Amino acid sequence: MATPKIHLLVSSFLLCGTFLSLFHCTLSLLNPEDGVGILVQADDDVSMAQSNRDSRKRCDISVGKWVYDDSYPLYDSSCPYLSSAVTCQRNGRPDSDYEKWKWKPSGCTMPRFDALRFLGRMRRKRIMLVGDSIMRNQWESLVCLVQGVIPTGRKRVTYNGPGMAFHAMDFETSIEFFWAPLLVELKKGSENKRILHLDLIEENARYWRGVDILVFDSAHWWTHPDQTSSWDYYMEGNNLTRNMNPMVAYQKGLSTWARWVDQNLNPRRTEVIFRSMSPRHNRENGWKCYNQKQPLPFSSHLHVPEPLAVLQGVLKRMRFPVYLQDITTMTALRRDGHPSVYRRVISQDEKQKPGKGHSSDCSHWCLPGVPDIWNEMLSALL
Repeated sequence: MATPKIHLLVSSFLLCGTFLSLFHCTLSLLNPEDGVGILVQADDDVSMAQSNRDSRKRCDISVGKWVYDDSYPLYDSSCPYLSSAVTCQRNGRPDSDYEKWKWKPSGCTMPRFDALRFLGRMRRKRIMLVGDSIMRNQWESLVCLVQGVIPTGRKRVTYNGPGMAFHAMDFETSIEFFWAPLLVELKKGSENKRILHLDLIEENARYWRGVDILVFDSAHWWTHPDQTSSWDYYMEGNNLTRNMNPMVAYQKGLSTWARWVDQNLNPRRTEVIFRSMSPRHNRENGWKCYNQKQPLPFSSHLHVPEPLAVLQGVLKRMRFPVYLQDITTMTALRRDGHPSVYRRVISQDEKQKPGKGHSSDCSHWCLPGVPDIWNEMLSALL
């Protein structure tokens, strides 16, 4: 009569073995050496910036180090879609090592950008990058990363109001840029006063409807000093005010954006990513970028910058699952990657007096360069 018990014991053992095999299989998908994509693992809510309550956390690719890789860059400065202000090699920059650094995350592998694979995944989709001139910098990078695999007659750029779009016609894919550095609306009032409406956004947001993947940034214009500010007054409802703490205004503007996303977008139809602030390396904050030729080995600014803390707070209160692409700390190490004085062609006479009396751009980025790595991250996230 013991036979049924033995059969039961054997069956239980086999069931257990099957379960353990499946469990082992699942874990093997998360092998950091795979190189197929981004790991899923438990991690900190803030660093992942998931605004939903999803218990699955991606590997934090913002933590890692820059490593030299002679196989970079992935395109050169002859790409026809680059603005002259970021083509540092064509403008006479004598060094080029800034093009050859890639980002190596600590906890997982980030795949090298594959233009055909990216376009295949974006087939019949619209991807729109929304924000300021740093986002335009990133858009030019992304277009240059993909355009080399598309035949000349099968790609074009179109313009529509404050936006532009690169079309990969065989893939029915568009990579678009939309100019909205503050996200909310900046309008002219009486006596040509510039009024920033902290609670109005539809004038810009109507262009974002129907887009499959939206990538936002907004921080630089909010942090300009008073003398270079783009507005004279803030307005909320009927309340007009001249003075407001810039980070309070930023939080109000971002909250207007967040409400619009929550109320108007469907997460089953649209993916939303918010890229964090790209650091400046200028004299105002004690950094310089002229004649810098290597990344810093570590960051002396380990605290979370105030605009990033504000952004994290807004995203965590949202219902819509927005992913924060945190590039702030990793990019802070790259003071070597800015155009500096090479934002325009340097004459022979000016080369005799390098750095003397020339305005230096320590906000935007040379291309090829740092924004290519942001786009490698973006490709991995998508």
